[in-house]
Amino acid sequence: MNVAVRLLGTSADAEDAVQEAFVRWYRLPDAERQAIDVPVAWLTTVVGRVCLDVLGSARARRESYVGQWLPEPLPRTTVAGSVPALEPPDQVLWDESVHTAVQVVLDALTPAARVSYVLHDVFAVPFDEIASITGSSVEAARRLASTARRDIRERRRRESSPDERRVLVGALLTARTGDLDGLAALLARDVVAISDGGGRVSAARNPVRGADRVLRFLAGIMAKRPGLELTAGEVSGLPGIVMHDGDVLIGVVTVEVAGGLVSELLLVLNPDKLGLWV
Repeated sequence: MNVAVRLLGTSADAEDAVQEAFVRWYRLPDAERQAIDVPVAWLTTVVGRVCLDVLGSARARRESYVGQWLPEPLPRTTVAGSVPALEPPDQVLWDESVHTAVQVVLDALTPAARVSYVLHDVFAVPFDEIASITGSSVEAARRLASTARRDIRERRRRESSPDERRVLVGALLTARTGDLDGLAALLARDVVAISDGGGRVSAARNPVRGADRVLRFLAGIMAKRPGLELTAGEVSGLPGIVMHDGDVLIGVVTVEVAGGLVSELLLVLNPDKLGLWV
């Protein structure tokens, strides 16, 4: 599950990939299965191949997706699906690769580049094994991982520390209870708000750009839901915001910060992507 959720970005797809890997495992003749010295390595390789196929078809599915696509946000208490809270030393597996911003970068990569980067840089799978999964040469697998690593490093270079995010999240929650001037003071001039409703709920079809427009966008959300409650939460390993209207979970927000101001708000409102938060 740790491998699959990082490769596919959604818990439902990850669960399907893991299930398919175990189906293939149990279909092996007993003699072949017993001859495998390291079952987890075999399963990792098979999950990688299954995910590579899923990623190829996912690109076609997303072309018909309604509005903006954002990765599924993960609560801190789980990695994916029914996996329980991680205990040390497995806690180390909760790494930067699950951060929403990194997942956005991974989504923009080719399937082979995503597989190469995640398997090598996150799970230390050797490049010769990755090459067998992607059907490329070892050198090609290295180049793909390097390209992904460069893109992610560039994204990280612009990111703030978790403590800075936590401060801004707290300030956003405080401003929510007052007037909009306090909220406006927290937004960068070129702030961007991206909301993913998936056609299931109301959301902006295109990114909302600029402090004034984002402020009006947020004010509109608050006006439509006077009972909206915002609480701090850890979203995909970083400080974020959880939105409730009474007992109903409305959405989860990732807050990106640059220069001490909010530079990006990623709002996942699609209920199909919020199952782990209920």
